[in-house]
Amino acid sequence: MRIMSISCVTNRRTFVKNAATRVGSLAVGMACSPLLAASNKTYRIGIIGSTGKGNYGHGLDVVWKGIRHAMVAAVADDNDAGLASAVTRTGAKKGYADYRTMLDTEELDIVAVCPRWIDRHHEMLLQCAARNCHVYMEKPFCRNLAEADDVVRAFEQAQLKLAIAHSNRYRPELNIARRLIQDGELGKILELRARGKEDGRGGGEDLWVLGTHMLDLMRALMGDVESCYATVTVGGKPVTRADVYEGNEGIGPLTGDGIDASYRFKNEVTGYFASHRDQRGNPSRFAVKVLGSLGVIEFPSGNAVHVLKNSSWSTGRGDGRWLPISSYANSDEVQSKPHGNEAAVLDLIAAIETGRQPISNIYDARAATEMIAAVFDSHRVGGPVTFPLKNRRNPLTML
Repeated sequence: MRIMSISCVTNRRTFVKNAATRVGSLAVGMACSPLLAASNKTYRIGIIGSTGKGNYGHGLDVVWKGIRHAMVAAVADDNDAGLASAVTRTGAKKGYADYRTMLDTEELDIVAVCPRWIDRHHEMLLQCAARNCHVYMEKPFCRNLAEADDVVRAFEQAQLKLAIAHSNRYRPELNIARRLIQDGELGKILELRARGKEDGRGGGEDLWVLGTHMLDLMRALMGDVESCYATVTVGGKPVTRADVYEGNEGIGPLTGDGIDASYRFKNEVTGYFASHRDQRGNPSRFAVKVLGSLGVIEFPSGNAVHVLKNSSWSTGRGDGRWLPISSYANSDEVQSKPHGNEAAVLDLIAAIETGRQPISNIYDARAATEMIAAVFDSHRVGGPVTFPLKNRRNPLTML
């Protein structure tokens, strides 16, 4: 199959230009605001799925049907039955068995890279960049930092935008939480604590597949990380090379049924992430907690966010009770607005048209991957590792 270079594609198609009519602001500090002014452009969307190998992620295929400025031109799936279903489900004009044929044939503006499995993310993203296509993609980003660096370079060279489905970035509660932290409502921030889902995937797989949400949320609240110290265990004992296996969902080399990691943020706050297999809570502990000298914010992924204004961090001592964080907001901040994938793709279109980065962008995607890689690299060297990581390979190949 003929693979066109970026320069060849540039001659065939010009980069997407800023529209004459700008998209309305997504509101400074208000991630979930809808587009307030309509673009004149209709974006041609291509969808890449892989039935049985990550499928179409969490709704990245069907979100486009409700987007005013989008038209699903084509869908690609290497599974015949999956492709037929996807064409019907998405309303795509055409279907392709090979996504590269779709990219070569169609004049696409945005491609949804939907599979949850990450073994082909690097390949798919580079192919999209080579055809001058912006991308909305499922998490996790890439299998290692070398792949992530390749993708960042390709998208920078082609002046393209990439948004990743770290959905917490688009929740209005995030900006309310940031404001409470910045205004000192929690006092001095003492630490962050996050856990994975800790089901049968607990440990290394949980860190990759679900922990990426928590790590990204920690950065969204506290900023960049400067160092990490972590231990990875199997049956309570430090993992060795003999414990490394091929992970599910295309993760690649993987290990550990226990993860205990601490991150030092540049603002001098320490955050902790842990996941231990088959220790799932009911209700779930899958959340980030921001612990301050005057109170706590509990930010679960996909569930209601609450605030406890109590310096003991306990409702059993002193005054205070858990309150929904929306009670600290203006009514227009919490009214019904686009959320999840809808908010993300509307924001991506706004980013394309205004030249800014998406709210959940390629650099955030790489940073979350770096926080994951740092856990295994710290275990490998037996001590803390500093950011940016010097080692861009998968640390588990170097044990």
